[in-house]
Amino acid sequence: MKTSFFKIFAVVALISFTSCGNDKAKEAETKAAEEAAVAEQTAITFNANTENSMIEWKGFKPTGSHNGTISISEGSVSVNDGNIESGNFTIDMGSIVVTDIPAEEEGNAKLRGHLTSADFFDVEKFPTAKFEVTGISVVEGKTMLSGNLTMKEKTNNISIPVSTTVEGDTMKLTSETFTIDRSKWNIQYGSKSFFDNLGDKFINDDIELKVTLVANKA
Repeated sequence: MKTSFFKIFAVVALISFTSCGNDKAKEAETKAAEEAAVAEQTAITFNANTENSMIEWKGFKPTGSHNGTISISEGSVSVNDGNIESGNFTIDMGSIVVTDIPAEEEGNAKLRGHLTSADFFDVEKFPTAKFEVTGISVVEGKTMLSGNLTMKEKTNNISIPVSTTVEGDTMKLTSETFTIDRSKWNIQYGSKSFFDNLGDKFINDDIELKVTLVANKA
């Protein structure tokens, strides 16, 4: 399956939970996993620049909100005659950073510890999440990237709006802010999808994300 080089991959990933206001980001279309795109032998590889690539997250619960970043640890895109043919990216779940609480404050380490614990992403057992490209489409004038997102051994296919720029041998992709429903990846803590009688102690199922991906020609 070929897709335009100027319309490529973003990922995923990950963390925390967002409120449901009228202006909240749109949830990514989510469906069953699909067959990954396969590149021809003549394809050229573009590798993720991990120092300049990241996922921003923001989350809310009734008593407040938090935000931060997470890193893309490796990845590549195969390009043939200007078209993307495949792509695979790895998200380092242990790289979760909290940015709304000063690093020196106790609450920063406490929140990060909770997010990486078995309550949420269980980083010790599941140190990475993965995204593999399955296709590109244009919907209502927007370029939509589709791919299989795997977290905690659960895989769903998501479609997210993206835009890209290319300068020389470097490509930069950014997504619009979007959400995924964490319950679809079996992340249960504080979720009304799994527990009753939570009152105002719940955490919203939505994870709000924005992806920035930089890739360089190999």
